[in-house]
Amino acid sequence: MSKKPLEAIEEHFSKVTDPRKDRTKDHKLIDIIAIAICAVICGAEGWVDIENFGKSKELWLRTFLELPNGIPSHDTFGRVFSMIDAQQFQLAFWEWVCAVNELIPGQVINIDGKCLRGSDDERLGKRAIYMVSAWAVDNEIVLGQRKVEEKSNEITAIPELLKMLSLSGCIVTIDAMGTQTHIAKTILEAQADYVLSVKENQGHLYEDISVLFAVDQVSDFKYASYEYKKTTNKNHGRIEIRECYSTSNPAYLRLIRNADNWVGLKSIAMVIGTRIIGDKITKEVRYYITSLPSHAERILQAVRKHWSIENKLHWVLDVALNEDHSRVRKDQAPENLAVLRHIALNLLKQEKTAKGGIHAKQLQAAWNQDYLLKVLATGV
Repeated sequence: MSKKPLEAIEEHFSKVTDPRKDRTKDHKLIDIIAIAICAVICGAEGWVDIENFGKSKELWLRTFLELPNGIPSHDTFGRVFSMIDAQQFQLAFWEWVCAVNELIPGQVINIDGKCLRGSDDERLGKRAIYMVSAWAVDNEIVLGQRKVEEKSNEITAIPELLKMLSLSGCIVTIDAMGTQTHIAKTILEAQADYVLSVKENQGHLYEDISVLFAVDQVSDFKYASYEYKKTTNKNHGRIEIRECYSTSNPAYLRLIRNADNWVGLKSIAMVIGTRIIGDKITKEVRYYITSLPSHAERILQAVRKHWSIENKLHWVLDVALNEDHSRVRKDQAPENLAVLRHIALNLLKQEKTAKGGIHAKQLQAAWNQDYLLKVLATGV
C-alpha cells in the first residue's frame, strides 16, 4: 500500500521541528504524529489510548509507516507532544488545511474561544488553557487555533489567529469580547468583512446604537431608513422569530461617538429574537456593527451562522471527543492534543459516506480499517 492515506499530513507535519536529542530518537517524529492522528480519529482520548491503538493496529500501520522500533510507549507520546512547539504545530495544521480544502467564497468564519477544562492543575497553580479557534461554517472545518496566554484574554489571541489565516472575501463574526477597534482593523487588512456583536461592555458604542434604534422603535420605524428581514422557525413545539433592522444612513453613523475609530464601519444592526414555547414568550435584543453595506437578510444570516461554532465545533469536541474530561496537562501537550482533535474532526466531517454523527464515524473507523482509510483520504 502506498503512503497516500497520510501523504498530505506527512508533507506538512514533517516540517515540525523534532524537539528530542538525537540519542533519544527511537521513533520517527512523523510516525508518532501519524499514529496519534489515526488513534484520535478512532476515539483515543489520551496517550495510553494512543499506545493501545498503535499496538492493536501495528501490522496495518506498517503498510504506510516505517516504525523502525515498533510502537512508541504512552510515555513517549506524552513526552514528545509536551515538547513539540505548539505554534509550529498549529502552523503546520493551517498549511495542511489550506492545501486540502478550498474555502467557499463569501462564507462566514466564526471566531470564538473554548476552555479546556481538564487542563488545569491546582497543585501546580496552573489554570486551564483557553483556545481560540476559527471555524468555516460552510466547509465545516477548523481553519486554525491559538492559545490564550495566561494572565491574558481572547483579545490578544484573536489578532494573532486572524493574521495567520487566509480570509479574503469572507465574513468574520466574533462575539462582544472581540469587538475591538484593532481587531476590526486586522479583519479589514485581511480583505475580509466583519459582523461584531455590541454589548454593554462597549460603553458609548452600545449606548449610542441602542438609543438610535430605541428612538425609531417608538414610531415603529415608520419614518426611519432601515432595511428589515424577518425569519420564523418552528421546531419541537418551539417557535423562534428573528427580526433584523439595519441601516447605513450616514446621519445615523455620525451620531455614534468615535465612529471613525472603527475602520470600515458601514452599517449598524439590531436583531430581535423572540422565542415562544407554549404560553411563555421571551425576547432578546442584540446589536451589531459591520463593514457590510446595509442588507438585513445578509447580516441576519451571518449572525445566525455565528452559533455554528458552538453547535458544530465546541459541542462536538465535548460530547464526541470528550475534550473537557481530558487530563493532559504537561507543558505544550494540551494545546497539541487540541490540534490533534481538530485534525480528526476535520477529517471526520469531510467524510460523507457514513451515516450518523461524529461518534458513530469514530466507532466505524476503529472497527473498519477500510473506512479509516476513507477518512484519511479526505485529507489528501
